[in-house]
Amino acid sequence: MCSFLTYGNEQNPSAVQREKKYQVQPGFGDRRGGVISARTYFYADEAKCDHHMETFVRCIEASGGSSEDGFSAIKLTALGRPQFLLQFSEVLVKWQRFFHQLAADQGKAGLAAVEIELEVEKLKESLANLGIATKDEIHNWFTGENLGLSGTMDLLDWNSLIDNRTKLSKLLLVPNLQSGQVEPLLSRFTEEEDLQMKRMLQRMDVLAKKALETGVRLMVDAEQTYFQPAISRLTLEMQRKFNKDNPIIFNTYQCYLKEAYDNVTADVELSRREGWHFGAKLVRGAYMQQERSRAAEVGYEDPINPTYEKTNEMYHRCLDYVLEEIRHNRKANVMVASHNEDTVKFTLKRWV
Repeated sequence: MCSFLTYGNEQNPSAVQREKKYQVQPGFGDRRGGVISARTYFYADEAKCDHHMETFVRCIEASGGSSEDGFSAIKLTALGRPQFLLQFSEVLVKWQRFFHQLAADQGKAGLAAVEIELEVEKLKESLANLGIATKDEIHNWFTGENLGLSGTMDLLDWNSLIDNRTKLSKLLLVPNLQSGQVEPLLSRFTEEEDLQMKRMLQRMDVLAKKALETGVRLMVDAEQTYFQPAISRLTLEMQRKFNKDNPIIFNTYQCYLKEAYDNVTADVELSRREGWHFGAKLVRGAYMQQERSRAAEVGYEDPINPTYEKTNEMYHRCLDYVLEEIRHNRKANVMVASHNEDTVKFTLKRWV
């Protein structure tokens, strides 16, 4: 499904300062604080994760046996060690932030994520100037995988550079915007951590196959923002594999997040390009108090929209985009997971 970047340098991984948001925070170790509407799982050991998987399998079977159009929800923190999700999330966020920095260098700051197209020749020059690799190596990254042949590269192309299908393992460094130095994107996993990651992916695969077998839509729940980039990416890989004929795997988008629309539009665009069925569950979000408290105490930007009205606007904007995709494409499916009366009315009015 996904692979991790490997490093050929000799820099001590422990010396690399991880971002505050993706560091373990003992004060927020009990993720139940301020959360009353979402189940919380804690990692005990691999046997407990297997037990959770088996419970999810029974839920999927029960849903398939009681309905022709059933669904079942799972949480990835029940299937593996959350530390892995923290680390992988940091990789993905830093990689996308690097893309936006390069876009700003080309005078394209402020555009929606899916609208940014980098000029490949300028991109190669910037990467070489930063000392990421030699010009020849950078040239081979793109031409060897048929990336950037149009002369431009967008965020989806950029994200594919850390996809195991490209077998690209030489993207060793990204610039640290605070220090001005380049640093490893992620420290190496220990052998045991690598095994834990593989077991999580295997459990996800078991559940997805069971959902496909029983015709059940599998909803991968959203969780805290410091886990969510990894959860979304792993769900995306499941969609690529299992949504070829029908929307079986659904990703969950929390519309109280400032980045919700960018996430929805990028994933829809990828599904168009690759020809699989996009599946979305749209929610407002269950972790607002906890997210805001953690951001304020640890010291990073509050990820939540500033007002209730802004969250409503975001929800309806994302929903409108997906409904328009369904109207024109049909290879999309959405669950409007809301108790909000105005949102239900908005959906019915928009769809009729």
